[in-house]
Amino acid sequence: MVRFKRMLKGESFMQWLNYHHLYYFRVIANEGGIARAAEKLRLGQPTLSAQLKQLEVMVGRPLFERKNRKLILTDAGKSALDYANEIFRMGEEMLEVLKDRTPDNQPHLQIGALDSVPKSILLSIIMKAYKIAPCTVSILEGKGDELFRELRAHRIDLIVSNYPSQATVGEQTFSKSVAKLPVFVYGAEKYKNLRKRFPKSLNGIPFVLPTAHSKLRHDLNHYFKLNNIQISSVAETQDTSLQKLIAQHGIGLAPFSEVEAKEQGLIKIGQLKDVHEEIWLISGQRKLANPLAASLMNTYVLR
Repeated sequence: MVRFKRMLKGESFMQWLNYHHLYYFRVIANEGGIARAAEKLRLGQPTLSAQLKQLEVMVGRPLFERKNRKLILTDAGKSALDYANEIFRMGEEMLEVLKDRTPDNQPHLQIGALDSVPKSILLSIIMKAYKIAPCTVSILEGKGDELFRELRAHRIDLIVSNYPSQATVGEQTFSKSVAKLPVFVYGAEKYKNLRKRFPKSLNGIPFVLPTAHSKLRHDLNHYFKLNNIQISSVAETQDTSLQKLIAQHGIGLAPFSEVEAKEQGLIKIGQLKDVHEEIWLISGQRKLANPLAASLMNTYVLR
C-alpha cells in the first residue's frame, strides 16, 4: 500500500492507497467490465464490485459511469488509469532493475545484438564494460523487433544494431552512433582476378547479400544501381558467419566491413566507395538506469 499525507482544516492525517484496489480497478478498466475482470481474476463479481466501491470512496468521486449496460471511464477514471498504468509499469521496472545482480552482487549488464553486428565490436563493448567495473555480461542475439520488445520490458539494457531506433509514439529510446566502417567485397581465391577493373568486374557475379530489411542492403542496391552493375543474388542472410561460410565455399562474393572479414579462405577484392556499415548503441528510458549501460552510452566509441 502507498501512504499519502493530506491537510484538512489545519489537521494532518495519513491515508493509504490499497494496491489491490488499484490493481482491480485497472483490470476492470482494461477488460471493459466487472464480469470479464472477475473471470480473469477468479474473483466473485460482488467482491470485485465492493473493492471498486472502496477505491471510489477513498478518492471521493466515481471512476466509472454505466452506459448501455457498459462501464465507461469518467474523466477521473481516465486520469486514475493513467496513474495506475505508470505505477505498475514502474513496479515491473524496479523488479527487473533490482534483479540485475549476480549472486555475488556484481553488476549485471544485458546486451541485445543483431546477428549482423560484427562480433569484434561486441567484444570491444564487453571489454569496455569490464574496464568500467567488475561485472557479468549477458549477450542475447536476435531480430530487431524481438530485441526492442526485450528493451521495452527492461530485460536487456542495451541494443547493438546496424540501424538507429525508430521509436513509436509514447516510447522513448536513445541511439548513439559508435562506429562507421568501410565495406569491402570478399570472395574465395577463384575470384581474385576480379580485382582488375573493380568495381565494373562485379557485373554478373553471384553475391551472398544481407537481407532486404537491412540498411546495408539498401546502400548496396543504391551503389550497384549508381554504378550500373548487375549482380546475381544467390543467397540472403543477416547472419554474417553464415555469409562468410557460403563465400568461403566459392558460391558467391560477400560484402563485409573489414573488422568482420578476417577469415581464412577469403580474399579482399575491393572497397565499395562511399558504402559504410554504421553501428549504433541503443538504450531505453528507465527510472533506474543500469549504471554500466549509462556509462557505455556516454563514453563508448569504437577506436
